[in-house]
Amino acid sequence: MAPAGKVTGFHKEGSDWFCNAGLPSDITVVVDGIKFHLHKFPLVSKCGKIARICEESSEKAFIAAFEEFPGGPDTFLIAVKFCYGLRVELTPRNIVILYCAADYLQMTDEYGEDNLLSKSENFFHKNVLHNWKDCILALQSSDPVIARAEKLQIISKCLSSLSMMVCTDPSLFGWPMMMYGSLQSPGGSILWNGINTGARIQSVESDWWFEDISYLSVGLFERLIYTMETRGLRPEILVGAIMYYARKHLPGLGRWQSGQSWKTRTFASFSLTPAVVDQKVLIETIEKLLPEKKGKSFCCFLLGLLRVALILGVSQMCKDSLERRVGMQLEVATLDSLLIPAYSDSDTLYNVDCVERIIHHFMASESRITLFSPSSLDLETSPSSEPLRKVAKLIDNYIAEVASDIHLKPRKIRSLAEALPESSRPLHDGLYRALDIYFKAHPWLSEKEKEELCNTIDYQKLSIDACAHASQNARLPLRVALQVLFFEQMQLRTALAGCLHVMDTESAPAGPIPRDMLGQIVQRDGWRTVVQVNQVLKVDMDNMRSRVGELEEEFSKIKQEMKRVTKSHSSLSSPRLVARKIGCKLVPRSSYAEPDTVDITGPTPRASVEQAHRPHHSRHWKSFPMF
Repeated sequence: MAPAGKVTGFHKEGSDWFCNAGLPSDITVVVDGIKFHLHKFPLVSKCGKIARICEESSEKAFIAAFEEFPGGPDTFLIAVKFCYGLRVELTPRNIVILYCAADYLQMTDEYGEDNLLSKSENFFHKNVLHNWKDCILALQSSDPVIARAEKLQIISKCLSSLSMMVCTDPSLFGWPMMMYGSLQSPGGSILWNGINTGARIQSVESDWWFEDISYLSVGLFERLIYTMETRGLRPEILVGAIMYYARKHLPGLGRWQSGQSWKTRTFASFSLTPAVVDQKVLIETIEKLLPEKKGKSFCCFLLGLLRVALILGVSQMCKDSLERRVGMQLEVATLDSLLIPAYSDSDTLYNVDCVERIIHHFMASESRITLFSPSSLDLETSPSSEPLRKVAKLIDNYIAEVASDIHLKPRKIRSLAEALPESSRPLHDGLYRALDIYFKAHPWLSEKEKEELCNTIDYQKLSIDACAHASQNARLPLRVALQVLFFEQMQLRTALAGCLHVMDTESAPAGPIPRDMLGQIVQRDGWRTVVQVNQVLKVDMDNMRSRVGELEEEFSKIKQEMKRVTKSHSSLSSPRLVARKIGCKLVPRSSYAEPDTVDITGPTPRASVEQAHRPHHSRHWKSFPMF
């Protein structure tokens, strides 16, 4: 009987392995310095490689050394147990290594029916490729034998299977569907041993697989992303997976992206061993995988990636590519993400040179867009100028933030300020504020250096508030302060002249000036208060003029009537005439309505009173004329 029938197991003595067959060993196999004292018959009957070695050797007992054996001594021990007829368990964690070991030992069906190679192949195709978690586990365990696994197409088949499951709607797999080792009923509840547990599963989201593939090595992750891209997976989903992978293996990214929320998805049904990742290789790989995409969160991610790249010292090509990517979407960047510290031996706190290069990349991209834009002829109103204005505001705030660094040279400030064209800044208030902060933090600057920096400011583009502040700013050179005062007076005269012109030429004197006319007259917010005050004063003056005119007409009429009263001898008509001219109404009486019936011999009391007082009133108007 062959020794394999008597084997009960293996035991280890020191660093050597021995078979419990009770027979002396006639072949010794050395794997990575570990000796296995075995027997020829069970090995030759299963392994084609060992069979050829035995045919070539004429010695009864010999030593065979296997260099670079797939999986090392542990995997070889499993293969030996299979040769001796012992039970061997195939799992997703060891299937790839055993598959490669069986191929290395040439354990085909030619040397025994249902040999280890065919068993491994069947298990891999029937069990591993149809299950998400088993594919992940198989790929993760394939790193030690990646070259031979590639040759056997194990890696490509796993990647293709994973990409198919990601790109396909999970509902198309039918029921029951195996996901994470649990069966789902048609109602959506989880089954355990065929029994409905009542537990409801959560709806499948597009990022359910991000966490699982983050346990793969960088090389396998890169190949998986390319495979998914080939299958037509949407770019935004791929970008999400790449960003998730980078954040997990580059902890520094989360430190600079506190505002960006991202959650880790874990599944307790199976545990994975975290991959050992070379961060420098990871950044260079991530940079190649990222598509040409724009967005605020994506730009912040790129700037965080650039920070880590500068710390780790990646290749210059990778850094240049990241700076170019950031420059192409600089208008959506934030100030916090743009404040990149200087990690080299530089004395400055922030990496100003990097930001300047990013600005140049932005201008290069904008020039290409403007070149083919029909609306580029009018830089002030064209849509393409909006990103330029946003970047100008961002850079002004950046200069103001870094200006307090005492080691920052004036030429660096000037280079940043002049990196953008003049048309990018409708107002120069932000640039003036940044230079004022710089002058305050660097009081030792000479007048010449200050004047050179102030030459970057267009004083005609300063608001009324900025002009007022600059004219009284003792930190500015005297020549600059005088220029500011001159342009301030020019602006004031222009604005007031425009207001007076509108006041003189408007058709409705009492009507208020429309808002759109005010916007045409005065372009700056600082002059709106002056215009509004002038408008109110004008309306008040017009109302007063009209009122005075009415009073003059009324007094003139009264004067004329009073003159007529003094000359008139009719005692009945004079009061009524005066009252009617003045605008008063008298209650009609029978004596006034029918004068023919009045008793002349018996005058009424009212007539006597009028006769008694008429001379007095006449003397009064003559003695005190109104006009």
